[in-house]
Amino acid sequence: MKISIYNYSIKMKKTLLLILAILTMQVSLAQKEQAYQSGEWFKFRMSYSGWLKAGNATMSVEETTYKGKQVYHVVGKGWTTGAIKWFFKVKDNYESYIDKYTGLPYKSIRQIDEGGHTKDIETEFDQVSQKAFVNNKKHNTKNTFSTEKNVQDMVSAFYYLRNNYNTDTIKEGDIVSLNMFFDEENYNFRLKFLGRETIKTEFGKVKTLKFRPYVMAGRVFKEEESLTLWVSADKNKIPLKVQADLAVGSLRAELEAFKGLKHSFQIQFD
Repeated sequence: MKISIYNYSIKMKKTLLLILAILTMQVSLAQKEQAYQSGEWFKFRMSYSGWLKAGNATMSVEETTYKGKQVYHVVGKGWTTGAIKWFFKVKDNYESYIDKYTGLPYKSIRQIDEGGHTKDIETEFDQVSQKAFVNNKKHNTKNTFSTEKNVQDMVSAFYYLRNNYNTDTIKEGDIVSLNMFFDEENYNFRLKFLGRETIKTEFGKVKTLKFRPYVMAGRVFKEEESLTLWVSADKNKIPLKVQADLAVGSLRAELEAFKGLKHSFQIQFD
């Protein structure tokens, strides 16, 4: 029982992270209009096989300034609820300050408590010199790291994609990628486009784009076959569902509430 709960919690953690960052792709054609705006808010329901509630996650956007620059302050939170939190308590907070015009991050915050494993890290990015200045508040250390060009953090990557992703030309099997800096390391993250699919949601039937992530280990990309993502095939690019298949059943994250969308949400009616 202890082992199964541990494996379950690891899958839960992966899914929470995917909600915050899975849509991390870079493409050559940009949309002419923003996909999101200040005031946008999402709430996701975490569950085991769609019936046992495991937790919640939220994402919000507010326009503000950071060191004199206009930015979007994005906050992502995730936490376990009900019986699950007695076995594995999660309380995560992710923040990013994203340039309103370039979509590149200036600062990221990661504060997590996952089953007693805690981190409190602030990272400032210098996109010109390609440096990341990491302040590890838990261990009271400060370090500087070299980054790749136009690097993203976990949260900013999702919003960068929504404004720079052309859904009209993507073909099944296409792979898109993005440079990411996370947890004091550089990553090359890829997503494979699996095709278009209409799914049932809390709000009705919605046309979606379906993806599978690849994670780079050394020089080899490993496909996470158990993880699948569905994104609305409209101007909003909303993450509607993430599913992590387990040996028995699956762990799911599904959108259950939203507000402040910039564009109309396209729902199909029978």
